Amino acid sequence: MIANARMYAVSPDAEAAWRELIRHVADDAGVALDYIAYPAPQPLDVLWQRPDLGCVQMCGFPIALRIADVVPIAAMIPRAEWAQGRAVYRSDLIVRTDSAFATLEDTFGGTFGWTVSHSHSGFNAPRHHLMRHRTAARPTLYREVRGNLITARAVLDAVRDGSIDIGPLDGFWHMLIRRWRPEVADGVRVLESTETAPMPAFVATPSMPADDVAALRGAFSTASSRAWFAPFRDTLLIDGFSSVTLDSFAETLAWDQEALAAVYPEPA
Repeated sequence: MIANARMYAVSPDAEAAWRELIRHVADDAGVALDYIAYPAPQPLDVLWQRPDLGCVQMCGFPIALRIADVVPIAAMIPRAEWAQGRAVYRSDLIVRTDSAFATLEDTFGGTFGWTVSHSHSGFNAPRHHLMRHRTAARPTLYREVRGNLITARAVLDAVRDGSIDIGPLDGFWHMLIRRWRPEVADGVRVLESTETAPMPAFVATPSMPADDVAALRGAFSTASSRAWFAPFRDTLLIDGFSSVTLDSFAETLAWDQEALAAVYPEPA
């Protein structure tokens, strides 16, 4: 079975740290895993549909949408005040540092960008956040929308180069990119952040033995108490892990259903 941390492998050094953390968890669980690299821009939805997933990071929205048949194992608890010790994250709506935008409303009429339609942080969360600003007289908020930018890095680069005025960044990814590649995040600032929602999780394929899944879930749950975990608090900005199931991601699906019921299929 394979392991992968592509979602939050913001640099080669960060991926090495994730690989080492997964090795420790697998050793504690007594489960053999083969870490594979899967760099961008290879599509994550293809990775998630592989039949040999053993411990692979996956966004909660596609878990809820069942775009791949997976078994959630555990989710990270970000080392952030806004997480409040829970396995949750948020999306940061970013603009250029030198822009004149002081409020979210100031960006209306400009250009908005999003990643992929099965992303929570890059699509579902910002759509949910923007819905409250729509009115009958103003059903759309932006003059232009650039979709399918694919990655958070592409959104960041598009804001920096002025291709879009505002776009969403996974808040945990944003923390990590500023930790590992601060120069990449220079020139942008957070205008607003969305509500928190269930954190992406490590998942396995249903064909993985149930005893192995249970062992990994237990090893993740106790990881923060292990001596080997201490360095990862600072390198990967996590306080530990929380066990999760399919039901843990019901909130992300509810946000989607609310938007569709309001005839707001995409951020616009």
